[in-house]
Amino acid sequence: MDLTHLDEKGQARMVDVSEKDVTKREAIAQAIVTMLPNTLTMITEGKHKKGDVLATARIAGIQAAKKTWELIPMCHPLMIAGAKVDIQAISATELRIEVRCKVADRTGIEMEALTAASIAALTIYDMCKAVDKGMTIGEIKLLKKTGGKSGDWNAE
Repeated sequence: MDLTHLDEKGQARMVDVSEKDVTKREAIAQAIVTMLPNTLTMITEGKHKKGDVLATARIAGIQAAKKTWELIPMCHPLMIAGAKVDIQAISATELRIEVRCKVADRTGIEMEALTAASIAALTIYDMCKAVDKGMTIGEIKLLKKTGGKSGDWNAE
């Protein structure tokens, strides 16, 4: 399979999507933030002195989705139709961030969902690092994508 961001000489390029059809596209991505149990309790009970960690992370994720084209060199600017960031405790030490992004455009929205999940996780880390420097961010991955020429895809 050829890499679409390289031309015939192997030089980086932005893919020309001008001839592609506009289709509805959706992507779902996740990130997992692992922390001490006391840190998670502080977050979920809203007792952090810096404010609502989860609300701030959701806003940061949405903002990141909108700015992905400015952060990732070969990404196209997209008119995002929707971005939802859901954050849930999945154990006594883990938060799962799930991002769903939608667009009607000529190119996919996977990078926007992945960027949103990553930035939401980094925001949680930033707000809580004073109480838990050992937090880790992991399992940043695409869970599902629909639409476009390549069709639908689901993680196993």
